[in-house]
Amino acid sequence: MQNTKYNIRNTSHRGAFSLIEVVTAVGILALISSSVFVGVDRCMTSAVDSTLRMKDFEEARENMEKLLSRDSVEEMVEYGYSERYPEIQWQTTVESFYEPLTSRMWVQAVCLAEYTDSAGDAQKVELTHWLTDLTKEQVLQLIEEQLREKDHLADQIIESAEEAAAYAGVDVETIEQWLENGMLKTSDGFFLKGQLDLYERTDGNPTVEDRKQQAQIDADLIEPTEQQGEQGEQDQIEDDGVEKIGGRTFKELVQEGFPRQLLEQLFGDN
Repeated sequence: MQNTKYNIRNTSHRGAFSLIEVVTAVGILALISSSVFVGVDRCMTSAVDSTLRMKDFEEARENMEKLLSRDSVEEMVEYGYSERYPEIQWQTTVESFYEPLTSRMWVQAVCLAEYTDSAGDAQKVELTHWLTDLTKEQVLQLIEEQLREKDHLADQIIESAEEAAAYAGVDVETIEQWLENGMLKTSDGFFLKGQLDLYERTDGNPTVEDRKQQAQIDADLIEPTEQQGEQGEQDQIEDDGVEKIGGRTFKELVQEGFPRQLLEQLFGDN
Protein backbone atom coordinates (compact mmCIF):
# COMPACT_ATOMS: atom_id res chain seq x y z
CA MET A 1 0.00 0.00 0.00
CA GLN A 2 1.41 3.31 -1.07
CA ASN A 3 1.63 5.98 1.58
CA THR A 4 0.49 9.38 0.52
CA LYS A 5 2.22 12.35 2.06
CA TYR A 6 0.45 15.54 2.60
CA ASN A 7 2.10 18.91 3.19
CA ILE A 8 0.28 20.56 5.99
CA ARG A 9 0.30 24.40 5.93
CA ASN A 10 -0.75 26.27 8.97
CA THR A 11 -3.07 29.06 8.11
CA SER A 12 -4.54 31.64 10.44
CA HIS A 13 -7.56 33.77 9.74
CA ARG A 14 -7.58 37.39 11.05
CA GLY A 15 -10.86 39.18 11.17
CA ALA A 16 -11.05 42.74 9.68
CA PHE A 17 -11.87 45.87 11.80
CA SER A 18 -15.48 46.75 11.96
CA LEU A 19 -16.76 50.12 10.79
CA ILE A 20 -17.49 51.18 14.36
CA GLU A 21 -13.91 50.41 15.42
CA VAL A 22 -12.48 52.40 12.53
CA VAL A 23 -14.69 55.41 13.24
CA THR A 24 -13.82 55.27 16.94
CA ALA A 25 -10.09 55.11 16.21
CA VAL A 26 -10.28 58.01 13.78
CA GLY A 27 -12.25 60.05 16.32
CA ILE A 28 -9.68 59.41 19.06
CA LEU A 29 -6.85 60.32 16.69
CA ALA A 30 -8.62 63.54 15.67
CA LEU A 31 -9.20 64.48 19.32
CA ILE A 32 -5.55 63.94 20.20
CA SER A 33 -4.37 65.85 17.12
CA SER A 34 -6.67 68.81 17.82
CA SER A 35 -5.39 69.03 21.40
CA VAL A 36 -1.82 69.04 20.14
CA PHE A 37 -2.61 71.73 17.56
CA VAL A 38 -4.33 73.90 20.20
CA GLY A 39 -1.32 73.60 22.46
CA VAL A 40 1.07 74.48 19.63
CA ASP A 41 -1.09 77.45 18.62
CA ARG A 42 -1.17 78.76 22.18
CA CYS A 43 2.59 78.42 22.48
CA MET A 44 3.10 80.32 19.22
CA THR A 45 0.68 83.07 20.29
CA SER A 46 2.37 83.38 23.66
CA ALA A 47 5.77 83.58 21.97
CA VAL A 48 4.57 86.34 19.63
CA ASP A 49 3.08 88.34 22.52
CA SER A 50 6.26 87.91 24.57
CA THR A 51 8.35 89.15 21.65
CA LEU A 52 6.10 92.18 21.21
CA ARG A 53 6.28 93.00 24.91
CA MET A 54 10.08 92.81 24.84
CA LYS A 55 10.13 95.17 21.85
CA ASP A 56 7.67 97.43 23.65
CA PHE A 57 9.88 97.63 26.74
CA GLU A 58 12.95 98.18 24.59
CA GLU A 59 11.30 101.13 22.81
CA ALA A 60 10.22 102.76 26.09
CA ARG A 61 13.65 102.21 27.65
CA GLU A 62 15.54 103.70 24.69
CA ASN A 63 13.28 106.76 24.66
CA MET A 64 13.96 107.25 28.37
CA GLU A 65 17.72 106.87 27.85
CA LYS A 66 17.65 109.47 25.07
CA LEU A 67 15.78 111.85 27.35
CA LEU A 68 18.15 111.36 30.28
CA SER A 69 21.17 111.99 28.06
CA ARG A 70 20.03 115.56 27.35
CA ASP A 71 21.62 118.47 29.17
CA SER A 72 18.24 120.13 29.73
CA VAL A 73 14.57 119.41 29.13
CA GLU A 74 11.33 121.36 29.03
CA GLU A 75 7.70 120.39 29.37
CA MET A 76 6.61 118.59 26.23
CA VAL A 77 4.57 115.76 24.74
CA GLU A 78 5.98 113.82 21.79
CA TYR A 79 4.51 110.72 20.15
CA GLY A 80 4.80 108.57 17.04
CA TYR A 81 5.45 105.06 15.74
CA SER A 82 8.69 103.13 16.22
CA GLU A 83 11.02 103.17 13.22
CA ARG A 84 12.26 99.64 13.96
CA TYR A 85 8.94 98.19 15.11
CA PRO A 86 6.09 99.85 13.17
CA GLU A 87 3.49 97.97 15.22
CA ILE A 88 4.54 99.86 18.36
CA GLN A 89 3.34 103.39 19.15
CA TRP A 90 5.29 105.50 21.65
CA GLN A 91 4.77 108.67 23.66
CA THR A 92 7.23 110.71 25.71
CA THR A 93 5.98 113.27 28.23
CA VAL A 94 7.94 115.70 30.38
CA GLU A 95 5.72 117.39 32.93
CA SER A 96 5.84 119.04 36.33
CA PHE A 97 3.90 117.76 39.30
CA TYR A 98 3.37 118.69 42.91
CA GLU A 99 4.49 116.23 45.58
CA PRO A 100 2.28 116.92 48.64
CA LEU A 101 4.39 115.12 51.25
CA THR A 102 7.32 117.47 50.83
CA SER A 103 5.34 120.37 49.31
CA ARG A 104 7.79 120.53 46.42
CA MET A 105 7.52 120.72 42.67
CA TRP A 106 9.29 118.11 40.55
CA VAL A 107 9.81 117.44 36.87
CA GLN A 108 9.13 113.88 35.78
CA ALA A 109 9.53 112.04 32.50
CA VAL A 110 7.08 109.38 31.36
CA CYS A 111 7.98 107.14 28.41
CA LEU A 112 5.14 104.95 27.18
CA ALA A 113 5.12 102.30 24.46
CA GLU A 114 1.94 100.54 23.34
CA TYR A 115 1.05 97.63 21.08
CA THR A 116 -1.94 95.41 20.29
CA ASP A 117 -1.61 91.77 21.35
CA SER A 118 -2.87 88.69 19.53
CA ALA A 119 -6.25 88.99 21.30
CA GLY A 120 -6.74 92.51 19.98
CA ASP A 121 -6.24 94.15 23.39
CA ALA A 122 -4.04 97.21 23.86
CA GLN A 123 -0.98 96.53 26.01
CA LYS A 124 1.52 99.12 27.18
CA VAL A 125 4.76 99.57 29.05
CA GLU A 126 5.19 102.80 31.01
CA LEU A 127 8.46 103.99 32.53
CA THR A 128 8.57 106.99 34.89
CA HIS A 129 11.64 108.86 36.09
CA TRP A 130 11.84 111.83 38.47
CA LEU A 131 14.30 114.17 36.77
CA THR A 132 14.83 116.98 39.28
CA ASP A 133 13.13 119.18 41.81
CA LEU A 134 12.48 122.82 40.96
CA THR A 135 13.94 125.86 42.64
CA LYS A 136 11.74 128.71 43.81
CA GLU A 137 12.60 130.74 40.71
CA GLN A 138 11.73 127.83 38.43
CA VAL A 139 8.43 127.25 40.24
CA LEU A 140 7.53 130.92 39.87
CA GLN A 141 8.38 130.79 36.18
CA LEU A 142 6.36 127.62 35.74
CA ILE A 143 3.29 129.07 37.46
CA GLU A 144 3.49 132.22 35.34
CA GLU A 145 3.71 130.10 32.16
CA GLN A 146 0.71 128.04 33.24
CA LEU A 147 -1.26 131.22 33.94
CA ARG A 148 -0.38 132.65 30.53
CA GLU A 149 -1.48 129.43 28.90
CA LYS A 150 -4.68 129.43 30.95
CA ASP A 151 -5.44 133.01 29.90
CA HIS A 152 -4.84 132.01 26.29
CA LEU A 153 -7.15 129.02 26.61
CA ALA A 154 -9.82 131.24 28.14
CA ASP A 155 -9.81 133.22 24.88
CA GLN A 156 -10.84 130.02 23.09
CA ILE A 157 -14.16 129.73 24.95
CA ILE A 158 -17.54 131.06 23.78
CA GLU A 159 -20.39 131.01 26.26
CA SER A 160 -23.65 131.13 24.25
CA ALA A 161 -24.92 129.32 21.18
CA GLU A 162 -25.71 132.65 19.54
CA GLU A 163 -22.10 133.82 19.94
CA ALA A 164 -20.85 130.45 18.69
CA ALA A 165 -23.07 130.71 15.60
CA ALA A 166 -21.84 134.24 14.91
CA TYR A 167 -18.22 133.12 15.28
CA ALA A 168 -18.66 130.20 12.86
CA GLY A 169 -20.84 132.18 10.44
CA VAL A 170 -23.80 129.79 10.71
CA ASP A 171 -27.18 129.79 12.44
CA VAL A 172 -28.03 128.34 15.84
CA GLU A 173 -29.78 125.34 14.27
CA THR A 174 -26.52 124.39 12.56
CA ILE A 175 -24.69 124.61 15.89
CA GLU A 176 -27.25 122.23 17.38
CA GLN A 177 -26.73 119.83 14.47
CA TRP A 178 -22.99 119.93 15.05
CA LEU A 179 -23.54 119.07 18.70
CA GLU A 180 -25.67 116.09 17.68
CA ASN A 181 -22.86 115.07 15.34
CA GLY A 182 -20.37 114.89 18.21
CA MET A 183 -19.00 118.41 18.63
CA LEU A 184 -17.51 118.72 22.12
CA LYS A 185 -18.09 121.43 24.72
CA THR A 186 -16.38 122.25 27.99
CA SER A 187 -17.42 120.70 31.28
CA ASP A 188 -19.30 123.94 31.99
CA GLY A 189 -21.21 123.71 28.71
CA PHE A 190 -19.26 126.40 26.85
CA PHE A 191 -18.34 126.26 23.17
CA LEU A 192 -14.74 125.90 21.97
CA LYS A 193 -13.40 127.88 19.04
CA GLY A 194 -11.23 124.95 17.98
CA GLN A 195 -14.26 122.66 17.78
CA LEU A 196 -16.25 125.30 15.90
CA ASP A 197 -13.39 125.80 13.43
CA LEU A 198 -13.17 122.06 12.83
CA TYR A 199 -16.88 121.62 12.12
CA GLU A 200 -17.05 124.76 10.02
CA ARG A 201 -14.06 123.63 7.98
CA THR A 202 -15.53 120.14 7.37
CA ASP A 203 -19.15 121.24 6.78
CA GLY A 204 -20.16 119.62 10.06
CA ASN A 205 -18.78 116.17 9.22
CA PRO A 206 -15.21 115.79 10.48
CA THR A 207 -13.56 112.40 10.36
CA VAL A 208 -13.04 110.32 13.48
CA GLU A 209 -9.30 111.05 13.33
CA ASP A 210 -9.93 114.81 12.99
CA ARG A 211 -12.21 114.76 16.04
CA LYS A 212 -9.69 112.74 18.03
CA GLN A 213 -6.85 115.13 17.25
CA GLN A 214 -8.92 118.19 18.07
CA ALA A 215 -10.09 116.60 21.32
CA GLN A 216 -6.46 116.13 22.33
CA ILE A 217 -5.76 119.79 21.59
CA ASP A 218 -8.80 120.89 23.62
CA ALA A 219 -8.26 118.38 26.44
CA ASP A 220 -7.36 121.04 29.01
CA LEU A 221 -10.60 122.88 28.26
CA ILE A 222 -12.90 119.88 27.98
CA GLU A 223 -11.80 118.17 31.21
CA PRO A 224 -12.76 119.88 34.48
CA THR A 225 -9.94 121.29 36.59
CA GLU A 226 -9.46 119.69 40.00
CA GLN A 227 -9.53 122.40 42.62
CA GLN A 228 -7.14 121.84 45.49
CA GLY A 229 -7.72 123.35 48.90
CA GLU A 230 -11.02 123.68 50.74
CA GLN A 231 -13.36 126.43 49.61
CA GLY A 232 -14.31 128.91 52.27
CA GLU A 233 -11.24 128.18 54.34
CA GLN A 234 -9.77 131.35 55.78
CA ASP A 235 -6.49 132.25 54.07
CA GLN A 236 -3.49 132.13 56.33
CA ILE A 237 -1.79 134.77 54.22
CA GLU A 238 -3.42 138.14 53.70
CA ASP A 239 -3.65 139.59 50.21
CA ASP A 240 -2.78 143.14 51.33
CA GLY A 241 0.80 143.96 50.49
CA VAL A 242 1.58 140.46 49.10
CA GLU A 243 3.38 140.25 45.79
CA LYS A 244 1.30 138.77 43.01
CA ILE A 245 2.28 135.90 40.73
CA GLY A 246 1.18 136.27 37.14
CA GLY A 247 -1.13 139.07 38.16
CA ARG A 248 -2.93 136.85 40.69
CA THR A 249 -3.04 137.12 44.45
CA PHE A 250 -2.57 134.20 46.82
CA LYS A 251 -6.31 133.74 47.21
CA GLU A 252 -6.93 133.84 43.46
CA LEU A 253 -4.22 131.25 42.83
CA VAL A 254 -5.71 128.91 45.43
CA GLN A 255 -9.14 129.32 43.83
CA GLU A 256 -7.63 128.42 40.45
CA GLY A 257 -6.36 125.12 41.84
CA PHE A 258 -2.71 125.72 42.71
CA PRO A 259 -1.50 123.83 45.83
CA ARG A 260 -2.00 125.93 48.96
CA GLN A 261 1.12 124.66 50.77
CA LEU A 262 3.33 125.41 47.79
CA LEU A 263 1.91 128.92 47.48
CA GLU A 264 2.43 129.51 51.21
CA GLN A 265 6.12 128.75 50.74
CA LEU A 266 6.40 131.06 47.73
CA PHE A 267 4.51 133.96 49.27
CA GLY A 268 5.96 133.41 52.71
CA ASP A 269 9.51 133.81 51.43
CA ASN A 270 8.79 137.30 50.11
